[in-house]
Amino acid sequence: MATAPPLRALPLFLLLLSAAFSFHVAAAHGVRSGGHGLGVNYGRVADDIPSPRRSVELLRAAGAGSVKIYDANPGVLRALAGTRWPVSIMVPNEIIPDMAASPAAADRWVAKNLVPYYPATRVKFLLVGNEILSDYSIANSTWPRLVPAMENIHLSLRKRGISSVKVGTTLAMDALADGAFPRPPSAAAFRADIADAVVRPLLHFLNGTNSYYFVDAYPYFVWAGNNLTVPLDYALFQGGGHTRYVDPVTGLTYTNLLDEMLDAVTIAMAKLGYGRVKLAVAETGWPNGCDYDQIGGNVHNAAIYNRNLAARMANNPGTPLRPGAKMPVFVFSLYNEDLKGGPGTERHWGLYYANGTAVYTIDLTGRRPLWSYPPLPAPENNTPYKGPIWCVLSAAAGEKLNETAVGNALTYACGQGNGTCDAIQPGKKCYLPNTTVAHASYAFNSYWQQFRKIGATCYFNNLAEQTIKDPSHGSCKFRGSLDS
Repeated sequence: MATAPPLRALPLFLLLLSAAFSFHVAAAHGVRSGGHGLGVNYGRVADDIPSPRRSVELLRAAGAGSVKIYDANPGVLRALAGTRWPVSIMVPNEIIPDMAASPAAADRWVAKNLVPYYPATRVKFLLVGNEILSDYSIANSTWPRLVPAMENIHLSLRKRGISSVKVGTTLAMDALADGAFPRPPSAAAFRADIADAVVRPLLHFLNGTNSYYFVDAYPYFVWAGNNLTVPLDYALFQGGGHTRYVDPVTGLTYTNLLDEMLDAVTIAMAKLGYGRVKLAVAETGWPNGCDYDQIGGNVHNAAIYNRNLAARMANNPGTPLRPGAKMPVFVFSLYNEDLKGGPGTERHWGLYYANGTAVYTIDLTGRRPLWSYPPLPAPENNTPYKGPIWCVLSAAAGEKLNETAVGNALTYACGQGNGTCDAIQPGKKCYLPNTTVAHASYAFNSYWQQFRKIGATCYFNNLAEQTIKDPSHGSCKFRGSLDS
């Protein structure tokens, strides 16, 4: 593709004026994507979640307007046939180099994963990879091949006469030089390592194919990392006239954190000469639970965020920079996904529990008046917990003990660090009771206390959980998070 003329020499306010003007025109002509409610990310990294057909019923009950999945699962795509929901499917990160190297490989993927289900399943977006620019381990193997892979997928669609499917990719906010919270938004720019090498060609492709820049934007993480300076109400769309931020360069006034984040992306695109590329929110949401050493992940905040988001987007407000712009927005996620690793928030984003029970009532169409929802449980962790924390074998894992899985996790923990499991050796203070459950709790805690400050989590393949109840017993003392 030919290179577009650079616009970086223009003053910022002219770049932004151009970006905003194009979206006033689009809004005036009724440009619209998606259904009548927010879209939902339908992830399946969980035990015993409902079937695809039951999941469709739950999506419908929540008022979903579109669906995004992280693969092209045949059972899910068949279940979505006839729903008329716009559907997003995804090419896995690991095959992007093959797609880039071979138009034939890209065409085979389209033939296998799209053609058999389309148009009965209304595939709207074909996303090539998920947050690949956040994974530095594939910087050499995959980053330079992203756009060539997208071009080959697009070529395959054109060859087959499929013009209604747009090709894109999802990127996290860390594609920006200052991450998720570049303040003011007018200062935002893409990271130097990807701006010219990857993002500029990507934006050229998106602009030329009338597709979207898909961003994963989570105000939760910005607020959690800056909760002393960013008000919670501002992150939850409840700031109103009381909590505002004015960008000193553009003069634009912000009443919520998500708008700041989205305009930061638009400004970064404008600085590369592509301020008119459309924006889509591939993931957003708020966790309904979290670990004790995290903050603000609770049912109350999650419901408030997503209810307010739905009500807001129903009116197509756009952003201060792009007022009236209509954009696809996908909430993360359909289910709490218990098999996801990492901190507790990773397993608590769902609208539903894994058994299909609603975490809270919501109408994703945004038509239900906010005052009409039933009361929510009061939040109990909106400020940091300051007491000691331990990591132990989870109650669920203890009740349905898998000796092999727990034994493997125990062996791993004991193999890390110095003296991690010395206290549970024969004759030592924590040897008794000599059970897998007792030894696992000690090993998990000893490992986590040593390594948590460098990123270790209390997870162990869903076998561990944090507790604020001291598990020490007799002369066996468990180190707590406040111990030196």
